[in-house]
Amino acid sequence: MILDTLGVGLLGTSTEVCQKVTQYSKIYSSDLSSTIWGHLDFRLPPLYAAFVNGVAVHSMDFDDTWHPATHPSGAVLSAVIALSEAFPQKKKISGLDLLLAFNVGIEVQGRLLHFSREAKNIPKRFHPPAVVGTMGSAAACAKLLALDQLECKNALAIAASYAGAPLANAATQIKPLHVGNAAKHGLEAACLALQGLEGNKQILDMESGMGAFYTDYNPQTLPTLQSYPWLLDQQDVAIKRFPAHLATHWVADAASSVRRKLVESSENLLPLDKIEKVILKVPEVKYVNRPSPASEHEARHSFQFVACSALLDGSMSVQSFSTENVHRPALQELLCKTQLEHPPDNTPSFDSLYCEVSIILEDGNMISDRCTTFYGHWRKPLKKEDLEEKFQSNALGILPAEAVEGIVETVYNLEKVEDCSVLSTFLSGQSARALPEKLRFL
Repeated sequence: MILDTLGVGLLGTSTEVCQKVTQYSKIYSSDLSSTIWGHLDFRLPPLYAAFVNGVAVHSMDFDDTWHPATHPSGAVLSAVIALSEAFPQKKKISGLDLLLAFNVGIEVQGRLLHFSREAKNIPKRFHPPAVVGTMGSAAACAKLLALDQLECKNALAIAASYAGAPLANAATQIKPLHVGNAAKHGLEAACLALQGLEGNKQILDMESGMGAFYTDYNPQTLPTLQSYPWLLDQQDVAIKRFPAHLATHWVADAASSVRRKLVESSENLLPLDKIEKVILKVPEVKYVNRPSPASEHEARHSFQFVACSALLDGSMSVQSFSTENVHRPALQELLCKTQLEHPPDNTPSFDSLYCEVSIILEDGNMISDRCTTFYGHWRKPLKKEDLEEKFQSNALGILPAEAVEGIVETVYNLEKVEDCSVLSTFLSGQSARALPEKLRFL
């Protein structure tokens, strides 16, 4: 999860939305500063570094997804890496410290989501990272700051007042800000709690607290620490192979399979003139139903666009969402022939949804395929070599090869790293030669 999040965050530094928030954030200056991923000579105060790096992670909707539905890693990792650089040199944060804080931040999100049945489905009102991501970021930063129990309660109470963003901003440049704000606000909540700011200690248990975000919120007593089961051990995450809403990944695999049945080889063009209709059987998810996407962000949230792109090209990639590809005539022609159907048994849950793609030809023949589990889903996880290939593909366009290799080595040995600021050094683009004494293992 950490390696994948760093990779999509590095790639995200090249996006328009990330460049805009980076430029905006230059109005802030401070003696205390943290790394902006992909920038050698530009640093920001920890709060704004967490914000910019969090935006980068979600700027292409390429980050991991969990069940119940949220993007768990971006807000937490951006916050704890920025915070780890703010500690004085004499109090180094080890890789194990960072890893434990990260796990706490993920766990808190999962526990809060499990208090609601509604949260198990693809959301309709609030974007989950803006809600539970803010709480997870606060919990992770509280762990890194070694806050006591009362301070932790206050950190979560403060974070809850920062939480929430409407889903209406999905498929726009604003959606990535939800993860950036969650990282920033969680870090700020923990720092304010450290200063003694107090909030409602029962906010996690109240209908007017966390219950404000979920209509059926029903908090439960957690297991004792002696027998505590970590949710991440029971429910893995999905790692995306291309940058788009997770529900579209079922569509892509089914459409690619239909294409293979329709044409003899990948070099062959799709016989557009012989296609009368394309039918997609998908769950009803209104904000991913976009028959005519006009931008890359809308295309990332369009069942129709991903199906037609996969039919035309045989697979999806980062380049699939370029302006040129979004507006190409062949794709527009195929979009006009595409319609959605919502079978009653196709529930909008990342754990149970399916997609069926059918092409009806002029001669009446129909070619279909169904995907119930795409490659990258927690039931069919990416192989280690494919995860590394994704990371390297994302990172090598932003950082030198030596820095990319340094990140991979550091992440895989994180629990042995004595000073986790080595990770930030690599994320800025420096190589191992720049830190002969920092690269130490316990």
